[in-house]
Formats: sequence, C-alpha cells, structure tokens
Amino acid sequence: MVINLKKNTSPKQLNEKLLNRKPAKVIQAKKHLGKVKWGEDALAYQKRKRNEWV
Repeated sequence: MVINLKKNTSPKQLNEKLLNRKPAKVIQAKKHLGKVKWGEDALAYQKRKRNEWV
C-alpha cells in the first residue's frame, strides 16, 4: 500500500492517514485449487522449463 505525503504533512495528519487506511484484499486461493489441468507431470514440466535457459 502506498500513502502519498507532502513535505509539510504534520505527524497528526500522518497518524490519521495510517489509521484510516483500507484493508488489503484477500485472495481466496482455495477457490481456484485444481482448476488447471496439466498434460504432463509437474516435475517434468519444471525440468523442461529450466533446461530452456541453458
């Protein structure tokens, strides 16, 4: 999260901005679990991708 401040921002104003910030979004990873179907073994895919750099 980024809070934009000017040089003349007082400590009181800074504290107000910090207390009034919005909470970060939470991603529900379990909702997407198992959705991607791979055509090959994950380890074989990883080895193949890493060998492309050599």
